[in-house]
Amino acid sequence: MAPRRRWLFRALLAVVILSLLGTTAALSLAYEPTNLQPGTIEKAANGTTVVAMQGFHFQGEADPKKPARLVAVDSRGTVEWTYNGSARGASWFYDVDPLPNGNLLAVNTARGKTFIYELNPETGERVWTEVLPVTDTHDVDLINGDELLVGNLRNSSGETSDERVYIYNRTTDSVTWEWRFEEHYPRDTDVGVSNTDDWSHVNDVDKIGEGTFLVSPRNFDQVIVINRSTKRVTMRLGADGNHTILDEQHNPTYLEGEDGTPTILVADSENDRVVEYARENNSWERVWTVGTDQLNWPRDADRLPNGNTLIVDTLGQRVIEVTPRGEIVWELFAPWAPYDAERLAYGDEAGGPTMRDMNVSGSYELSGGAETRAGPGADTSFPTWLALAFGDTPVSGPVGTFAEFWEGISQWIKPVWMAPWGFVALVGAGLLVLVWAVGEALYGRRRLRRGLARAIGRSSDR
Repeated sequence: MAPRRRWLFRALLAVVILSLLGTTAALSLAYEPTNLQPGTIEKAANGTTVVAMQGFHFQGEADPKKPARLVAVDSRGTVEWTYNGSARGASWFYDVDPLPNGNLLAVNTARGKTFIYELNPETGERVWTEVLPVTDTHDVDLINGDELLVGNLRNSSGETSDERVYIYNRTTDSVTWEWRFEEHYPRDTDVGVSNTDDWSHVNDVDKIGEGTFLVSPRNFDQVIVINRSTKRVTMRLGADGNHTILDEQHNPTYLEGEDGTPTILVADSENDRVVEYARENNSWERVWTVGTDQLNWPRDADRLPNGNTLIVDTLGQRVIEVTPRGEIVWELFAPWAPYDAERLAYGDEAGGPTMRDMNVSGSYELSGGAETRAGPGADTSFPTWLALAFGDTPVSGPVGTFAEFWEGISQWIKPVWMAPWGFVALVGAGLLVLVWAVGEALYGRRRLRRGLARAIGRSSDR
């Protein structure tokens, strides 16, 4: 390349990079980050809603602007109290369950430990705490008075997996029952037990009957029911890799129809929807779907007694209550990364009517949210733009994979004050700078080698 063209090319690169940086600054100055505040409130909720927010940390260090915390809001979304878990040593906040005495059962993790405790929301004090020596736990149920039903994930190494569901007895300080995934699943399930330290990613465990547990191995794309006595799987919704049914779901809820029909309501996370399945004649039928491609990685869905569904839209950073036909009637914007939400008036697992009992079926779009992103087709995020722009091209597959990767990772590393598209521009500028630096190094490699040789020669002369 001639010297003049080379300098013109450098000038053009510099202009593009400066333009991208200017775009980042302009978009971020105009950006209003999502704050803890009510959105749509068509009807006041029945009392207090408690939300567990996962929070953010990097290499064990919490980000004070993205804390792991519990937040309680009143019927119209006004904050009643906040419990900052990051300020008390927690890296992540996961499940929260209302207890019969009015207190809360909370689950935190931090650097190879799991903290389970009973929290008095009025005083902010812990009534009791159990510290389990397990790397990660997303959900714990208090059952039979003094037993903790625990889902232990991220516990695989090499050719073996110790990922399990187990019962810890607080009175005797001992594990009294366990169910190991490697004893019930082929070793090549999902990516294979030897290729990960997080094989099943069991994210939810619930007692749904005497000696009967509902379990959600997320990475296996299925929800199962386990009999405590026989350790047999008595029901299974979904199959590994069959993403038309479920794709890395979270927090299923077991319901029963008026005629006893087993029903499962579940946040179908990677499919960006909430679904309800009913079981008849030993097969599952999807009865109801809401929010497809409008929700952004939902991770909790609870049926309320009024027939509405309380949904945690994690990467949408909100909690919404929707009618059976998808209208948002209550909305709370809730950063950072809400994981679980509970209406305290209904206790643990509200357990409202099934869609069949309400004569509702089909797929419904969300409507009535406080922001346009809740409307059909209104999402203009970078991942959605990529998917739409390249949807009918030969590169739609890899572009779709990249879009999903971006959607997941950018939420965790983007500063809270930076606009999402501004972050895209900043990354683009950084990549151009990297390419420029590599190009300059390749172009001047002979000069660099000569300079390096002279420097080594002068050093050896000394």
